[in-house]
Amino acid sequence: MKLTIGSAALTRIVCLVAVLTTVGLLPWLSHRDPALTVLRARSAEREATEEALSAIRADLGLDVGPLALLRSWAAGLVRGDFGTSWVSGTDVLPSVVAGLQVSLGLMGAALGVALVVAAALAAPVLVRGRGSAGAFAAMLAAVPEFLLATVALLVCGVWLGWLPTAGWAGPGHLVLPALALGVPAGGLLGRLVADALPAVLDERWVELWRGAGVSRARVAGAALRRVLPPLVPQFGMVAVGLTGGAVAVETVFAVPGIGRCALGAAKSQDLPLLQGSVLALLLLGLVTGAAAVGVRRRLLGPALRDAGLTLPPSRPVRAHPAVPLTLAAVLLLTIGAGLLRDPYTVDTAARLAAPSWAHPLGTDALGRDVLARLGHGAAATVGTAAAICALSLLVALALGFLPGVATGAADIANALPPVLVGILVAAATGPGTTGAALAVALISWPALSAHAAALVQEVRASAFLTAQRAMGATPLWILTRHVLPSVAAPVARHALLRLPGIALALASLGFLGLGARPPTPEWGLLLDESRAYVERAPWAALAPALALALLAGLAVSGAAAVPGRGTKARHTTGAAPRKESSVAV
Repeated sequence: MKLTIGSAALTRIVCLVAVLTTVGLLPWLSHRDPALTVLRARSAEREATEEALSAIRADLGLDVGPLALLRSWAAGLVRGDFGTSWVSGTDVLPSVVAGLQVSLGLMGAALGVALVVAAALAAPVLVRGRGSAGAFAAMLAAVPEFLLATVALLVCGVWLGWLPTAGWAGPGHLVLPALALGVPAGGLLGRLVADALPAVLDERWVELWRGAGVSRARVAGAALRRVLPPLVPQFGMVAVGLTGGAVAVETVFAVPGIGRCALGAAKSQDLPLLQGSVLALLLLGLVTGAAAVGVRRRLLGPALRDAGLTLPPSRPVRAHPAVPLTLAAVLLLTIGAGLLRDPYTVDTAARLAAPSWAHPLGTDALGRDVLARLGHGAAATVGTAAAICALSLLVALALGFLPGVATGAADIANALPPVLVGILVAAATGPGTTGAALAVALISWPALSAHAAALVQEVRASAFLTAQRAMGATPLWILTRHVLPSVAAPVARHALLRLPGIALALASLGFLGLGARPPTPEWGLLLDESRAYVERAPWAALAPALALALLAGLAVSGAAAVPGRGTKARHTTGAAPRKESSVAV
């Protein structure tokens, strides 16, 4: 056990150092010539001669090799020097601090919304001891932030005109972004509490307290105190997830926060500004995680801090079998109808045409059929997600026999939102389907490997394996006939249930311009392209939005049966339901 804990800690350190090293080497890893980027930013008319580029490389210190570059960057950080922007020529630190202040205000408001939503979802269960809030909470948790932000902008900002749709000029500009960020987070928090409360309220001490005449309010308060400590680390992960969701929400509402700053720097190849922004987002995650640990220790008190307190098995949300079947049937019919049409035919005479028999879902700004693009986009979105699931499964099964490595990697992956990884990958390799798939794959396999490692430990400790060894069974026989079959099936099922969430993560990167490139009919990219003319042709935005909502619905119905929830394996991994981009899986 001590060896496992030590290897997990070492893996965490190695993974964190690898992330920081990647950030420091971004100018060297970039697929573009940084000198050319700086030359274009300083003078668009100047000819890119080798002499001019060499002078810029020497000025930026890019001609000294990767190790010297990393050492110089780290030394600057120690002095509080984040470098100079390649585009604006100004110091990076003031821009990062300004963006961080805006994002902290937005995340604080979103966290307040999340707590209100979570309290509203958990209150009926707390009062009655039973409730059906879990299903509704799961539905809220599955809504992608970028999708909710787009719908809120369209309905509340454009159609109804209730609230401003862009900018950061006053309290009114905070409402829609905070709701878009806070409602899914609140749904996830409410789901965690609502799933755990019934089992706690069935414990023996509750019955004794009620028999002794203790008031309902005191029992409810004690039940919350019993529920919260094991969930506080997962609450911290939800708060970390706000940093990833903030990138998309800030982009939709043109909020000048650190997430939008990082995304803009990645697209313009302003790598010093990108490095500072990514470090700020990582710092937010580390501080949030440390705060969660501190709050948990405070709630437990000195007597229970090292007791490994866990919740009793929760009662997960159960979806009716007809729900996922219906959602899948609607998606398949829509995709099948779209595959029969050409997604690339341009008809300028039919630009932004309303839905009709000829174009059941209307056309986009180039007159291309939206239904066709939606159908063919399934290959880019769902097909890529299926390949990532298969690869993650193979890696998870291989690393499941290294529990320390699996658990440590899962801890770091849970602290890195896919959008942040996508920004780093896009800065190094350029935006595209391959880069987006790589970014999502990097944070998809650790959760599966942690689950596999927990199952391997559980199977190896089983009494029947001890009997097999006593009977003379070889290690290879035990591995192939007992351990692998017992682990592979539930982990494969877990990987399949993560498919909608991974597809939504890819769509979110496409929506931010970090995934598939035009004219690829990818769902997130379709939603992003339609934002420019959403007032004139809302159907072009609603079609991919509804497709993504159906995917989110599949994630809800599938997540109700994720293996290991509320079991020994679940507690061993320490993994919480997390959002791949914006979806709990």
